[in-house]
Amino acid sequence: MARLDTASVDLIVTSPPYNLGIAYSKYSDRQDRAAYLQWFAEWAAAARRVLKSDGSLFLNVGASPSNPLLPHELVMQLRASFVLQNTIHWIKAISIEDDVGEPTSRGHFKPINSPRFLNDCHEYVFHLTPEGKTPIDRLALGVPYADKSNIARWDHTAGTDLRCRGNTWFVPYETIKSRDKQRPHPATFPVQLAVNCIKLHGIERVGTMLDPFLGIGNSAVAAQQCGVPKFIGFEIDEAYLAEAKRRVDEAARVPSPI
Repeated sequence: MARLDTASVDLIVTSPPYNLGIAYSKYSDRQDRAAYLQWFAEWAAAARRVLKSDGSLFLNVGASPSNPLLPHELVMQLRASFVLQNTIHWIKAISIEDDVGEPTSRGHFKPINSPRFLNDCHEYVFHLTPEGKTPIDRLALGVPYADKSNIARWDHTAGTDLRCRGNTWFVPYETIKSRDKQRPHPATFPVQLAVNCIKLHGIERVGTMLDPFLGIGNSAVAAQQCGVPKFIGFEIDEAYLAEAKRRVDEAARVPSPI
């Protein structure tokens, strides 16, 4: 990031290593805790330098059941560089009752066998901005009203059947048959999660997008689907980078769903 001009990036969507012992091929995810937190603050400061004053950083971080405070510690490390503007809960799996009371489950999660902890079915997406005043496109992810009487009841609807989705996003992983072939990375977020971030910031306001921890390129694919003019990504693992390039090339041959 030191090679990039100051205030040259409109949007950052990223998911750095969590320091939870994930088995990356070229990076040890078991760093000294204090050193890891310091490193986290350092890369965030570099990200703040390149981000425009009305830009957004969408930071995906997770925890482990035995280390639940980690995401909040990381956000606290960023106070010198960013303001936490929104906290989004990425719901990977959910169980709800239908209209007749029958339970149904959707999504994917990694089950654990524990006498103390629940299965972890969500992660955080922290929306961080330089000043806490960055405008967002609330209705870009809008959903219809379940109770249509709300359309006339609330002035802010302007007669439109569309409301803010809120800060809980159900974005399940796609079902795959071979992790090695279809998702050759131990810690990815779905393309749709990055698409949501781009839309919420405002597609038309994104000229340059950055992911400092590219992985296998899902953020780059999302940028391509949204028609972002310029994307920058950094990755230290040659195999992950090759897969990212392959995914971007493959996505370029498919009509954008956006």
